[in-house]
Amino acid sequence: MATTQSSVGAPRHSRRSTLNRRRNLAGFLFVLPAVLFTLAMFIFPLLMTLWMSLHDWPLLGQATFLGIQNYVDMARDGQFWSSLWFTTLYTLLVTPPIFLLAFALALLVNVALRGIGVFRTIYFIPVVIGLGTSSLLWVWLLNDRVGIINGLLLDLGLIERPIIWFVDRNLALFAIIVSIVWKTVGFSMILLLAGMQAIPDELYQAAMVDGASYRQRLTHIMLPLLRSTFALALVLSVIGSYLAFDQFYIMTRGGPQNQTITAVYWIFNNSFTYYKMGYGAALSIVLLVILGILSIIQLRILRDDVTY
Repeated sequence: MATTQSSVGAPRHSRRSTLNRRRNLAGFLFVLPAVLFTLAMFIFPLLMTLWMSLHDWPLLGQATFLGIQNYVDMARDGQFWSSLWFTTLYTLLVTPPIFLLAFALALLVNVALRGIGVFRTIYFIPVVIGLGTSSLLWVWLLNDRVGIINGLLLDLGLIERPIIWFVDRNLALFAIIVSIVWKTVGFSMILLLAGMQAIPDELYQAAMVDGASYRQRLTHIMLPLLRSTFALALVLSVIGSYLAFDQFYIMTRGGPQNQTITAVYWIFNNSFTYYKMGYGAALSIVLLVILGILSIIQLRILRDDVTY
């Protein structure tokens, strides 16, 4: 009898093992395209960049191994640290208005009214415009001869003569911040709106029954439950600001007197203007490490560990 049960159980175990192997194979085949894409588009380029950073890598010719010499040279590169500080300043200045305006817009469109989708679309439209296109648009708007903004300020009597926006670092930085807020605020608005709509209405209704005001519902229900959404939006915004290049390349060309050169702009100059590909790769690796540290800090500060 025991022999019969054993002989019956063995085929069942074999079929289960075969089924498990097939499921594992099917799962592996499903994730294989994503794995190959990640290897081809991220892991391999990252390893290649790291390898290049250890060499004197000209655009043409033979690469020469330098070890960590590029990183030593970077520590003495005053322009790199100046560009990194300017990028940090730009990030600190552009992030608050993006978040405040995005949160205000998300509150405005987070209502069940007929036609509210039209306003959501209008606020989001600048996001789909290419950054290069929007930068060229703002160059025209801010032109001191034919620009609409100078003409409007003159008509309102706020200025006596046209402002040349890009001959002064502070004016140029202000103009770029305004253009980027206009360009990107819709994306943060959509993220925050999605987080707001994910909050159950029952929480608000229960709070209203208990006599909670709108401000109390905002501060004690909405904001705590939006912590993870704020973290995502903040990380994306900070990373995007530290990687700023197009708007400065098009609108200021790094001027005046190289005062608006960002970290990525300096990497671009070294790699494709001075043809120091190895040094540009070393700068890229350092910027990647900085962004990783900043992202970890932001996620830890805004991690959703509140118990409700």
